[in-house]
Amino acid sequence: MPRARSADTKERIQQAALDLFSAKGVQHTSLKDIADRLGMTKPALYYHFSSRDDLVSSLAKPLIDDFDAYVGAMEADPPDGRRELLGSFFDLTYRHRGLLLLAIRDLSVLQEMHLTEHVEGWRRRIIALLIGESPSLADQVRGMVAIGGLSDCAVAFEGVDVDALRTAAIDAAYDTLRSD
Repeated sequence: MPRARSADTKERIQQAALDLFSAKGVQHTSLKDIADRLGMTKPALYYHFSSRDDLVSSLAKPLIDDFDAYVGAMEADPPDGRRELLGSFFDLTYRHRGLLLLAIRDLSVLQEMHLTEHVEGWRRRIIALLIGESPSLADQVRGMVAIGGLSDCAVAFEGVDVDALRTAAIDAAYDTLRSD
């Protein structure tokens, strides 16, 4: 059972860190702040995470792993249509909305978690699946607006019905991709 407790403690630390990062910003949150929030000592926190950077990386790793796997899977076996791709991208983005919202509110998080290059790469690869290999500038812009807007909707709308939000966001992104 010690492993389960250790995993539970790590998850509690990560959640407290995410809460504090959201409230105070990553740069203004110390390991002492996180330890105090949890009623533990800094050495106890260091048992689970060797540094603040280690803790920050542990928050980003599931997002990076999920998006890497998703984009790879989509490239290996593209969905039948744009709407399906947009829907699955919305779902993945929504699943990671807490961390993504933190990154939007505090842009330093993108650098702190080394997400900038990842996000740019994922978007570029998904857009290529949506619009093809040699698109016009107008199609490239439509693809960027569709994916960027879809991502923003998945993250920015709090307290709304997720199914209604999903439908509205996918419809808007799909409409954006149409060329007249």
